[in-house]
Amino acid sequence: MQVILLERLANLGPMGTVVEVKPGYARNFLLPQKKALRATQANLDLFAQQRKTLEASNSSKKEEAEAIAKKFEGLSISIIRQAGESGHLYGSVSLRDIADKLVERGMNVDKRQVGLMHPIKEVGLHNCEVHLHPEVSMKVVIVVAPTEEEAQNKIRSRSSTHKEDSPKDSVEGEEARSPQVEAVAEV
Repeated sequence: MQVILLERLANLGPMGTVVEVKPGYARNFLLPQKKALRATQANLDLFAQQRKTLEASNSSKKEEAEAIAKKFEGLSISIIRQAGESGHLYGSVSLRDIADKLVERGMNVDKRQVGLMHPIKEVGLHNCEVHLHPEVSMKVVIVVAPTEEEAQNKIRSRSSTHKEDSPKDSVEGEEARSPQVEAVAEV
């Protein structure tokens, strides 16, 4: 099925592109989420008329996302979880846990905007990516520790030796130099 993209999608292309997708993907995701229109002649004409307003709306949303990303640049959040002696957590840190902590910090994010390469099942420093807009994302460092004191120690050791001991998946640039930390209660 051919569709016209109404916003930039990572695996499909930029806004306004006519792409071929599987019918189920279009019917179940792209069309209900208003991320695409069916590629009919009437919809192509409609898109051509509305293109400037859609682009203006998209650019304003992108600017808002960039401002939020700049405001929260270098953000670190602490999550306290019980762990065994070897450092394995009893359970794991989920996307919802991370999204809830980000909302507490003032970011308006949903768990679908949080990206983890793998589940967090060990104490330590972990990187996470938050997608604020299809074209804007930011990195957040997740500090997982069994106690608040250990979380603060990990943050201090990271800031003093950020080039030698970077968190899993590597932290780079300003994020490693100036962390903002949130203290949280045990869950």
